[in-house]
Amino acid sequence: MNKLIKALCLAIVLSIPAFAQTQTDFNKNEFYVGYSNQQVSDGNRATFDGIEAAYTRNINRWFGIRGMVSYAKSDRNFNGTLADPIIGNYNFQQMNIRSVANFLGGVQIKDNASKKRFKPFAYALAGVAVNRSTYKNLFCASASCPSSIPIFNNVTFRETGLAGAFGGGLDIKISKRIDFRAIQIDYNPIYTNGRVANNFRFGVGIVFK
Repeated sequence: MNKLIKALCLAIVLSIPAFAQTQTDFNKNEFYVGYSNQQVSDGNRATFDGIEAAYTRNINRWFGIRGMVSYAKSDRNFNGTLADPIIGNYNFQQMNIRSVANFLGGVQIKDNASKKRFKPFAYALAGVAVNRSTYKNLFCASASCPSSIPIFNNVTFRETGLAGAFGGGLDIKISKRIDFRAIQIDYNPIYTNGRVANNFRFGVGIVFK
């Protein structure tokens, strides 16, 4: 019995370095920056282009706390027609600049072992989003137009609401300090004024460790 106890104690002592290495040999800090393609739901699907940055503090090899900010926008020129009681209908052109910014935080699950080459991950985040819509560069395209066109010009509308991001992706190790984020996809619902925008985002970029 004494020999068995001694052998067990020896096995435990010899396993401590390996156990410690397993627990500590992972990337504790993760900084991500990349391109973000946001598919915005506004009745019709619209494509916004932008950037995303995120920081993850890994508590252990598998679990981390993630904070993320993103910004994407879309510019478009559109034509319209309005009616004037004196001169009748007239045509105009205008630019509409729309953007959406997310400020989110939550959890991430990923195998962060330092030697692992392919690293699939998943995350769930919550926070707020800010939608902006700016109308500018108003131009009257008709031969005769009223001196003051009674529509919005050089004005911005802003909405802030609750938001989330639920998705995942794949990182590929390039070097000891850099991973390539080959793909990131998430569902990004935004709740404003009693309605839900069912947005989706696609990303690609670089992870620094």
